[in-house]
Amino acid sequence: MNATEPIAKSPLQRIRADVQGMHAYAVQDSRGLVKLDAMENPFGLPPALQAELGRRLGAVAVNRYPGERIADLQRALAAHAGLPEGFALMLGNGSDELISLLAMACDLPGATILAPVPGFVMYAMSAQLQGLAFVGVPLTADFELDEAAMLAAIAKERPAIVYLAYPNNPTANLWDDAVIDRIIEAQGAQGGLVVIDEAYQPFAARSYIDRVAKYGHVLLMRTLSKFGLAGARLGYLMGPAALVAEIDKLRPPYNISVLNCECALFALEHAEVFAHQARTIREQRAWIFEALARLPAVKSWPSQANMILVRVPDASKAFEGMKARGVLVKNISKMHPLLANCLRLTVGTPDENRQMLAALEQSL
Repeated sequence: MNATEPIAKSPLQRIRADVQGMHAYAVQDSRGLVKLDAMENPFGLPPALQAELGRRLGAVAVNRYPGERIADLQRALAAHAGLPEGFALMLGNGSDELISLLAMACDLPGATILAPVPGFVMYAMSAQLQGLAFVGVPLTADFELDEAAMLAAIAKERPAIVYLAYPNNPTANLWDDAVIDRIIEAQGAQGGLVVIDEAYQPFAARSYIDRVAKYGHVLLMRTLSKFGLAGARLGYLMGPAALVAEIDKLRPPYNISVLNCECALFALEHAEVFAHQARTIREQRAWIFEALARLPAVKSWPSQANMILVRVPDASKAFEGMKARGVLVKNISKMHPLLANCLRLTVGTPDENRQMLAALEQSL
């Protein structure tokens, strides 16, 4: 090589070192398996509605950017959720995009995002990708909020955002409302935001929507993924209009496709079908919980979502044994020390749930 020739360099050096050190979000290969690993609604549309949806989507002008139908969807979601007066609603390509936009909006020097752990992994990942610090406050051994630790962390860190999942993922429980209120008040006193993530609201006994309007610093986030449209990627954020207007400035133009929009509008027009599916899932959840109680080697925790957290003697052995028997669940035993030997079981159809329980019992 001539001494004057430039030394060849890899384009990888232009990619942040922390990104190169990360692991991508892993999606398990579910081909040929009963898929109970991702908290999806297991029920499809009835054939007649599926055909009607196909006709609707076939008539959509996919050659045009999304237009006024997006506003129609916002109004439909506002009515569906019972949007409080003075609140606004913005749309995201799933809740993941909204979480990323929130981190971007609050990316001031030294900003921190705080959440209980174990919790939804995207809270920490979005903070890291945006260059914010993330502080995880461990739950108690029974997966309840550690109120003293949360209040101490808020006082010390002065976080820009506190995330509270309601119910929590992966523990599936609803936390004490009085504790949540005190955390909200402490966060508001130091000028920060609280985001209540109600991704699993269709399966929960209660919602925070009736109380959120009494605060000026609380945002409430939901998704249609658990409603029954995981493939459509549609999340929405509700909060005081002035706050939402600022975050909405960061939203990419046309972030919701015309097909996703029309699919969501169609689903809301037939909300009773999805409400019936959610009711069946809740009934099946109760049946699974009772069946798990008859397995002495398994500890399970009450759930307000479409999943159940269980602890088994050996999570890796049970996971692989269930997979070998054709059932895919989620091994979360390495996610956090509190989740040692834990599996997360999604509630499926009655037949899927019977197969799951049989596979679990045979794999212990």
